[in-house]
Order: sequence, then C-alpha cells, then structure tokens
Amino acid sequence: MGISLDTLTAAQIAAGVAAGKFTATEVARAALSAIETREADVQAFLQVTPELALEAAARIDVARAAGESLPPLAGVPLAIKDNMNLAGTRTTCASRMLENYESPYTATCVRRMLDAGCLPVGKANMDEFAFGSSTESSAFHRTNNPWDLERVPGGSSGGSAAAVAAGMTALALGSDTGGSIRQPAALCGVVGMKPTYGVVSRYGVVAFGSSLDQVGPFGRTVEDVALALDALTAGGRDPFDGTSQEAEGGFAAHIDDDIAGLRVGVIPAFMEAEGLAPEVKAAVEGALRTLEAQGAKLVEVD
Repeated sequence: MGISLDTLTAAQIAAGVAAGKFTATEVARAALSAIETREADVQAFLQVTPELALEAAARIDVARAAGESLPPLAGVPLAIKDNMNLAGTRTTCASRMLENYESPYTATCVRRMLDAGCLPVGKANMDEFAFGSSTESSAFHRTNNPWDLERVPGGSSGGSAAAVAAGMTALALGSDTGGSIRQPAALCGVVGMKPTYGVVSRYGVVAFGSSLDQVGPFGRTVEDVALALDALTAGGRDPFDGTSQEAEGGFAAHIDDDIAGLRVGVIPAFMEAEGLAPEVKAAVEGALRTLEAQGAKLVEVD
C-alpha cells in the first residue's frame, strides 16, 4: 500500500507496523522518498541517513516476523537536531568548525528514541550552535517554512519542526533553551514541547546554556508528542547526566484528562507588545477562550 507521512501520525504508523498493515521498511522508504522530493525546497536536513533508517527498519521487520513484541514507536521515522550525537553520523551544530566531527557515541535521548523503535532518517538543520531563532544562521544553508518557502520556520530547532511539518518525518527531536522548540513548533504549525528541566537527559547534547537546555519532541499531534516523551523518559534517571531526574512517565495515558482547575499563566504585557501581529494575538486569545471553556483558570502574571 502507498504510505504518506502527510496523513499518518506516529501513533498510527506504530500501530500499522505492529498489525502488519505495512512494514517498517516501507515506512522508511516512504520517509526517504518524501525527503528526496521536498528537501530541495525546505532544506530541513544537514545529513540524511538512509542506511541507518533502513537497518533499523529491517531489525523491526525481522522481530515482527519472529513473533516478538515490538517497541512502542516501532517503525516511526525520526529526525534529530544536529546538536545531538548519533554514532555513525556527523554532529556539526550547523557550524563549519564541526563540519567533519564524527559522533563518538549516541546521546541518551537519541538512544531512548531508537530503543523505542524509531528510524533515524537524518540530522536536522539548526541555527549555528543554537544561537538564533530563525534557522538562518546555519553555516550551511537556511531552512524554509514548508507552508511558505519565503518565510522562516523559527529556530533554533527550525529544521526539526520543518521536517515534521513537511511530512518528511513523523517525529523529531529539538532542544529548547529560551524557546527553540516552542517557537518553531508555533511557526510551522506542529506540536512541540519543552519538558521540565531534568526530565530528559542532556548527555550527548552539545550545550548552549546548561542550566536551561532541555531536549523535547516535535510531532503532528499531542498524542505523538506524549508517546515520544514516554520514550524519552523510559529507563528513568540517566546516571551520565547529574541534573537528570526521575519522571513519572505515562504521558500518553493522560492526554484525555480533564483540565478543569488547571491554571494557565497569561502575561498581559506580551499581549500588547509592539509588533505583535493581529492574527497571532487573535489565535492566542482564541486558545485562551478554548482553555477557559474547558475549565482552566486564566491567571495574569508579570
């Protein structure tokens, strides 16, 4: 059957592979085909890794054929921000200084996604050393917003967000110091989350601001991001990261929980800031009304 990452979520891909509707290899080839078709316009990647993706897919297909239970994200394509080490790839941080730097090991966050069954399709573009918010400061090339190639995707994790938005991958990892996951997720129309500090290991991630950096996932849906967070926190605290902590996990199990009584902070000064586009303000106000209608309490904060 024809597979399109434009219409399939990560949850649907994993379920389809587990049920035998399609193989992980078919998914990998669909992702690589989408990259081949769209990457010239979007420029979301610094390195595409077909060998690694197809090898991971083959292992999953062999396991399923043998009747083994599959990991929760089996067969889901994954893009990895290029400040995260993955053995067998370069980790350049979008800088000429690290252009030929070969990853000597795999970051814990990447390893946990691979253990969950993800297929590594490539390393995503970023602002150089994560300094930037538009993915225009990459030393190699800018990344374009898939919805309008004349606009930026945000940053510094713009390549990761654009890869998901363009249907080239179902999940992506980014890092967020001061908005580098949340802002490109907003600009590209995907879901992104910066977890609480210490929930996800930073071991193997090139630092920007160590006391603020945190790795988090991009996906097309809240469910996909929750499943990714479950994978990132599986195994508990990482002994290689002194700031990591135990996480309760079970994020996907709570996506339909009632939000009545939860507090949502609103910063009035931001809503009246000079340069705030009217359509952005309207979208935020609409989201606040929706949250309030579902029982959340809006609280003004300074």
